[in-house]
Amino acid sequence: MSQIVDFIWQQGFLSVGKPLLLNSFTTSPPSQSQSRKLVLPRHHRLLPASTFKPGKLAAVNGKIVENAELRFIHNEAEDFEGAELGSIPHVQTLRQFPRTELSGKVVMVRFDSKLLLRQLQEHKSSFGTTVATIKYLHEAGAKITLVSSWEATTSSNILASESLSEYLSSLLQLKVVPTQLTTRQNHSTKQESEILLLENLSHFKEERANCKRFAQLLSSGLDLFVNDAFFESHKSLASTVGISRFGFSCIAGFDFEAGLSQLKNIISACKRPYLAIVGGGNLVDKAAALHLLVSICDGVVFVGDMAFQIMNALGLPVPVKLVEYNAIEEALALVKSMKSKGRGIFLPKDFLCINKLDLATFETFSATCLSDGWQPIDLGPDSLEEFTILLSQFQKILWIGPVKFGSSSTDTGGASKLAAILDRLRRQNNLETIVVGKMACKTLPVSYLTYSMIENASLIWDYLKGKNLPGLMALDRAYPCQIQWDEIYGDPTRLLVVDIGSGNGLFLSKMARKRKDLNFLGLEINGKLVNHCLEDISQLGIKNGYFIRTNATSTFRSIVSSYPGQMTMVSIQCPNPDFNKQEDHRWRMLQRSLVEAIVDLLAPGGKALHLISNEFLGFAKAFNLTAEQLVIPATRVMHEAEWLDENPFGVRSDWEQHVLDRGDKMYRLLLIKSADECLKYWELDGKCLG
Repeated sequence: MSQIVDFIWQQGFLSVGKPLLLNSFTTSPPSQSQSRKLVLPRHHRLLPASTFKPGKLAAVNGKIVENAELRFIHNEAEDFEGAELGSIPHVQTLRQFPRTELSGKVVMVRFDSKLLLRQLQEHKSSFGTTVATIKYLHEAGAKITLVSSWEATTSSNILASESLSEYLSSLLQLKVVPTQLTTRQNHSTKQESEILLLENLSHFKEERANCKRFAQLLSSGLDLFVNDAFFESHKSLASTVGISRFGFSCIAGFDFEAGLSQLKNIISACKRPYLAIVGGGNLVDKAAALHLLVSICDGVVFVGDMAFQIMNALGLPVPVKLVEYNAIEEALALVKSMKSKGRGIFLPKDFLCINKLDLATFETFSATCLSDGWQPIDLGPDSLEEFTILLSQFQKILWIGPVKFGSSSTDTGGASKLAAILDRLRRQNNLETIVVGKMACKTLPVSYLTYSMIENASLIWDYLKGKNLPGLMALDRAYPCQIQWDEIYGDPTRLLVVDIGSGNGLFLSKMARKRKDLNFLGLEINGKLVNHCLEDISQLGIKNGYFIRTNATSTFRSIVSSYPGQMTMVSIQCPNPDFNKQEDHRWRMLQRSLVEAIVDLLAPGGKALHLISNEFLGFAKAFNLTAEQLVIPATRVMHEAEWLDENPFGVRSDWEQHVLDRGDKMYRLLLIKSADECLKYWELDGKCLG
């Protein structure tokens, strides 16, 4: 096998440098004066010479050098230096959502039909975590509507012979009723045990166009949306992205959560050394992704058409017809990046080729001696033999893309042999392997663990290119850390008062000093303000007040639901994060999902106070209407008499004082949660809570 990065002894270090033949020390370690360390990229820690063990593969340059075991100690704090990753937000999941709040809710589940159809073809009795999602919701008392898109393939007539709803009924042991989108039954008219299955979304062009009106039609009557189709997340669909615009909570199901975990594992550098096996071609399109892989992995093996582009960039002889001239600059930049980071570049030593004039004739050629008239179609036997030795040196391997050269569809078994090597090493060496791509997954033995397989390579490539995943970004956020409430408050079981959009924190600090029998929590998106507030309460010695930097519109539920005590009060004062976008629904703090969370999490008798200055009066009406839609009999019109004349806390915020000082009105609305779980108007007649 040809390897361009080799290891040389220099000044007490085993460094990554120019190609050299290392035959001179293949049998014994160097002398004491040549004590070795491995020069690694910045996110690795150098090890002392005592970690060296002879008898292992160290480097290759046409020959395997067996004299070292490579050791990698990873420092996660310096991951991905110089590389850009798409965002992986912390999203709200069904697992985190309060189970008691699901009862009676109308829930739509967007499931992955491709996974289901594959299970149907293989005559399996379940399709895993998606079934778990549906059963969990049903057992919690939710009213479920299923939705997806599917196409009958030319190789299967499953959908023609057996309806999807019948199969789901058999699988779930529940009655699944097919219905049309425009005439779907209302859950109130069906039996409680029934589940609705909407018609195939692939019949609607509006689905792929992410049509707002179509998404609104899908969302009609919903209380909760559960996305369980992670591997559709790279697409902007009405049923995964557009539907999230309409205010209700949007969370990840169990299958979505499992897929997200697989994606995180690909970019995790916890287990090392980590090798990427990259197949396929089109280096230009995948250049950004490859640069990211170089930042994550300790080495890259090229087993597809990209191998020829890397060989050409390294100055090795490559037939003209195998060179992608639009990829030359990208290949050179990639090689330069790998050398600068000290990453291993591994290329096939030989190829199985087919005679272009006689397609029944095959011959094996060295990688540096490819002949005209012969087309590489697979890895050669020497390559596979040396890959076996190479792969055994790694603890974690990502295989993404097919072992495919050119447009040939001839299967000569190279990919299957590579899969068998990985499977054997996985069982013998506890090798962690992740296989991405439909063609690569098809080559795996039956014994292979399915949780390491990802058929949808497009999503993974998109993410590695630095693209955000629309379906993922559309979900509600969860607070990313576990909050240690007992370290924040002296008594975390006290009643909690939450100020959403706490600003400079003066209001909450005053309240915390006034009511020491309560705990106070400020949620604010501006990090600088939060840091300032935390410094202030520390200097003032306030033990019952705290501030968290977060977007409360999406994280409120996950934060407050983890609090050991009950929430007795929520205040929202002048809720507009962007004074220049007053009419942009997406940026309003008062989304329906936030109001729902407040309604759900307030203790009976708890209160919600809403303060609005003149210029944001429209937001109060939006809050009022949203609350009415959720829990209050509608048709209530806001009258002047319904606004409170005084702040019921007896403490004014600085913004409230500013508005009053300039002679403007401050509008105050107070609602109380009654024992029947509804928010209703509550007029205090000037009484103060303090």
